[in-house]
Amino acid sequence: MKENLPANNEAMMITDMDTLCRNSIDLIRYARGLAVQHINIIELMTNYALGRWIVEEQQNGQDRAKYGAHVIDRLAEALTEEFGRGYSRESLRNTRKFYLTFQDRISQTLFTEFAIEKSQTLFGKLKNPPFVLSWSHYLILMRIQKEEERSFYEIEAAKSQWNVRTLQRQYASSLYERILLSSDKDKVMELSTQGIVLQKPSDIVKDPMVLEFLGFPEKATYSETDLETRLLNHLQEFIMELGTGFTFSARQKRFVFDEDTFYCDLVMYNRLLRCFVLFDLKVKKLTHKDLGQMQMYVNYYDRYEKTEDENPTVGILLCKDKNDALVELTLPKDANIYAAKYELYLPDKKLLQKKLEQWLAEEGEE
Repeated sequence: MKENLPANNEAMMITDMDTLCRNSIDLIRYARGLAVQHINIIELMTNYALGRWIVEEQQNGQDRAKYGAHVIDRLAEALTEEFGRGYSRESLRNTRKFYLTFQDRISQTLFTEFAIEKSQTLFGKLKNPPFVLSWSHYLILMRIQKEEERSFYEIEAAKSQWNVRTLQRQYASSLYERILLSSDKDKVMELSTQGIVLQKPSDIVKDPMVLEFLGFPEKATYSETDLETRLLNHLQEFIMELGTGFTFSARQKRFVFDEDTFYCDLVMYNRLLRCFVLFDLKVKKLTHKDLGQMQMYVNYYDRYEKTEDENPTVGILLCKDKNDALVELTLPKDANIYAAKYELYLPDKKLLQKKLEQWLAEEGEE
């Protein structure tokens, strides 16, 4: 016969069981994540070692062009015979390119301990792994020719935990070029060594902002309401485009002054800058009235919404077209208001790269 327990004892047992279940789930998740990390770094270091050996063997050949192809062909046959799929000629060419791209990433000591001595204790001592992303990520990164740009995407992918699809999208949307063109030349070195660092309001502005995920057909006719609705339907993608630290706060925020009513399209909050960020959407060319209205919204939030420990509100006008001279003349120099164009389709990467090169050259002459 089941013994009847006092209510307080039964409650304690339920609490203990909840704790046991929660701790067990956390442990298994941690263990699985740790296993994935170890498997990932082993795969990457193995590919690095294979690539290094291929390069070294090719360099020993008399006729390098002919002999180089033979090395990969012969190794692909041997590895496929031994292990089956996964070691095609194309795969081995990628390991070769991986080594050539990141050859300074692994020291001779670490390489010897892993690939030659095959140490069983190596990964217990490896506090700072030489690679932090997956092989699929590095297959994308290896396509990027410029070291500074490649380093930026690697840092951001790790810091923001981008999956492979997101990395592909950010590269295709020319995120690196867009951030630099919205900043100053000092950002070049910072982006390649630290990624995006949010220190001031202008750091969150990208010009242009790419909204290809909205799926508007070419030459579509749409209203500001249509644009807002699609942004909210694709809120996750929009926040990803905005960058790190953004959370959604409100849509069509209502402002009432006497008998006049105004609505700000979107309100976000950035946890890193600790401030509200207001967005107004414009499907036509930006006017001085639009800028004045945004100034009113920002003033309202600074006076009535933000707390004393929060930073001043930022206003961003997303517009189809703008006149930079008009923006500069209309707004005070210390205004936390910015105008950025939006694009509904992926930009021409080569065109942006050329524009960036010209901009950097002009900056260098000053």
